[in-house]
Amino acid sequence: MSDERSSGYWYSADRTRRGVAVLNALRDYRAAEAAMRRRTRSAMRMGETDLLAIRYLLKREGEGRSVSPKDLAAHLGISSASTTVLIDRLVRSGHVERRPHPTDRRALVIAPTIASDDEVRATLGDMHRRMIQVAEGLEPDQAVAVLDFLGAMREAVDSVRDAHGEEAPAAPVTAIDSVRSATAG
Repeated sequence: MSDERSSGYWYSADRTRRGVAVLNALRDYRAAEAAMRRRTRSAMRMGETDLLAIRYLLKREGEGRSVSPKDLAAHLGISSASTTVLIDRLVRSGHVERRPHPTDRRALVIAPTIASDDEVRATLGDMHRRMIQVAEGLEPDQAVAVLDFLGAMREAVDSVRDAHGEEAPAAPVTAIDSVRSATAG
């Protein structure tokens, strides 16, 4: 088998050993994170979409923002019918509750319960502390390099066209975009 085939990529391993090593490390991290997510879903007895919904609701609540079912559907990229089924399931499990909208009495908002917040913190707290400790251990120039790399990788992945040749929608502003300037100084 040629070097090109054995590298697992479409280019010569001699040309870019460092690049292949970086991509392999990134792939290893993604695999470890996916395994952690499976363990978390198993511990919390919920599916991927359920956990993504809880994380989004907790984040928005932390920002002081309410979430409508329509907002949740848009964030998750699911239909309104699927969103209703999801919300019903999360209400039954005690993870979320429907509340009256603060300004529109005809509307409802979806909010995580205190028990849900406690469960997520208990399940993910130690891991998040270890991850932030690693990130905080970076020197400012290292942090900028990591942010630049991850931003460029996100752009490379986002630029891939779908099966019909359509460009992917523009990526939303991310933590990389908002944090980069703070680490540059």
